[in-house]
Amino acid sequence: MTTAKVPLAGVIGCPVGHSKSPQLHRHWLNTHGISGHYVPMHVEPDDLAETVRMMPKMGFVGANVTIPHKETVMEIADQVTDRAKLIGAANTLIFRRDGTILADNTDGYGFITNLHQGAPDWDPQSGPAVLLGAGGACRAVVASLLEAGVPEILLTNRTRGRADQLRSDFGNRIRVVEWVQAGNVIEEGALIVNTTSLGMVGKPRLRVPMDGLQSNAVVTDLIYAPLKTDLLQTAEEAGCTVVDGLGMLLHQAVPGFERWFGHRPEVDAATRAAALR
Repeated sequence: MTTAKVPLAGVIGCPVGHSKSPQLHRHWLNTHGISGHYVPMHVEPDDLAETVRMMPKMGFVGANVTIPHKETVMEIADQVTDRAKLIGAANTLIFRRDGTILADNTDGYGFITNLHQGAPDWDPQSGPAVLLGAGGACRAVVASLLEAGVPEILLTNRTRGRADQLRSDFGNRIRVVEWVQAGNVIEEGALIVNTTSLGMVGKPRLRVPMDGLQSNAVVTDLIYAPLKTDLLQTAEEAGCTVVDGLGMLLHQAVPGFERWFGHRPEVDAATRAAALR
């Protein structure tokens, strides 16, 4: 008698207790009747390489990676996808049958898919995108917007040097705007994206003036705690289409789940409810 191995996956971080990924993936496993498990793993930076290399031997087929390991894990992987290299971080690992490790980044996919789902009438070529922030999450957003065909990105960050670096890395379709002038370019945006942590529970408020919001603009926030940030509330009152940040978390998980467990899950109302439990 032979017994098939039960596939294992999980999320690696430090800390990792806040992650919604376990409840999301368990929902999909249960919904589709898949025999598998997804677990949170707190891994200290000094133990990362040893842990990742041991995981395939323990029956793991892959893992998600979160802060602070998203850059370091690229040095451990045997192969890194072009999009992960472009973004400079990996959030998804695939452990192949030949023992090699592939590092990928699905954050940009998650962002753009969430945007299309939440604002189906949004046309990438309808006008510039205004991006607030230039941190790690912003790189994935920039890459996905440029690939989608957005004509120009107006990028502003509290520390100008990080914005200048993004322009250097991604090219002249990015125009850097001083943080103190951010409110003055809001009216130019067909799409407004907050990639900062400002407005998150426990963080300072986002104080960029939004008087210039156009009612036909799409406004989205990468934050999902709270689901409706002050930015989204203000945009909704101005008549804009708003897209919350939870969908990005859900959609970025889809490609990994499909690779690990052999089934492509749907992001629907039940998925959102499971992530919010």
